[in-house]
Amino acid sequence: MTKTMKCLVMHGVGKVGVIEKPAPGPGPIDAIIRTTEALICTSDRHTVAGAIGSRHGLTLGHEAVGVIHELGDLAAASGLFKLGQRLAVSAITLRYACDNCQRGHPSQCGAMLGGWRFANVKDGSFAEYFYVNNAVANLALIPDGLSDEQPAHCCVMLSKGFVAAEFAHIPIGGSVAIFFQGPVGMMATVGARLRGAGLVIGVESTPNRIALAKKYGCDVIVDFTKDDPIEAILKLTGGKGVDSAIEALGSASTFAACVSVTRPGGTISNIGHHAGGDSLPIPREAWGVGMSDNSKRTALCPGGSERMSRLLRLIETKRVDPLALTTHSFPFHNIENAFKMMQTKEDGMIQPLVSFAWRFDVKKSRPGICCSALAVPSQPRSHSQ
Repeated sequence: MTKTMKCLVMHGVGKVGVIEKPAPGPGPIDAIIRTTEALICTSDRHTVAGAIGSRHGLTLGHEAVGVIHELGDLAAASGLFKLGQRLAVSAITLRYACDNCQRGHPSQCGAMLGGWRFANVKDGSFAEYFYVNNAVANLALIPDGLSDEQPAHCCVMLSKGFVAAEFAHIPIGGSVAIFFQGPVGMMATVGARLRGAGLVIGVESTPNRIALAKKYGCDVIVDFTKDDPIEAILKLTGGKGVDSAIEALGSASTFAACVSVTRPGGTISNIGHHAGGDSLPIPREAWGVGMSDNSKRTALCPGGSERMSRLLRLIETKRVDPLALTTHSFPFHNIENAFKMMQTKEDGMIQPLVSFAWRFDVKKSRPGICCSALAVPSQPRSHSQ
């Protein structure tokens, strides 16, 4: 009899529900992961709202960690993995065989946004088991000193936030403005500090996010409900504008604001998911009527085992502690409620953690450590039974 599993699927635009499906099996070079912890991302909300079209029947989720349940014959023969090992898997799973990968753009594996497979072109990770293509390229071992929850934040938030800072080309001691301070924006803030920024300006209005953004490294917060962010940022930089601006929301107005606050020769780094509209405006004069010498970089979310291992090292060496991003915790049987709360961001939710009951039997699942430096101590979070 085929083994079944429970999973959260998209039933149609705006509709989700838990159903049972056959558990997946691995191909020769692939792996099956038994899920221990998963995070719900704003991109999941965009998907259910129809941003990429209907994904009827597809399992949602792309931020999860777990243990190796099965390995394909060739993946096992590599000698790199063993059953039961704890693994983190990026939201972007690569094949490293196509032109885009070989040209140095592996997030676009196979096609535009092609590296984004979970909950886009194949079942995602809000399930008791999930399938990972190309185990050697995509599985990263979790160091013994880390909990399961910490690496879950590497799957998207750290990788995407940090690439925003990497692509922003922030000069040491330079200035950067980050619109806004959601979980990706906060990790972009940490990334900017790690890259040597001398002035980090965050744009945000929600009180709990303002407080957390300051702890993660924002020197100044501009509350857009009280001040015009363009005017405020230009004032803070003596009218020159910032060296780099990061768009971490996915809004046409914030993209235009990034152009307006970036000085000549600066860089606009966009990681926001622009889920609506057909085009983005560029302020003509602020763009130097097309001749500002500005650079514009975009990024999806770099994946692969090597990058994931580097992100895990940053947590292990206490350069960053992402646990404060987790404001709420839910057991898997209550994932539908967690998803509804994420859609409305009620109760000050930043990101909810979903725990699979069986994880408490996993010997190496242990409490999170408290980090310092650019790190933020773990804070109490709401629990829903």
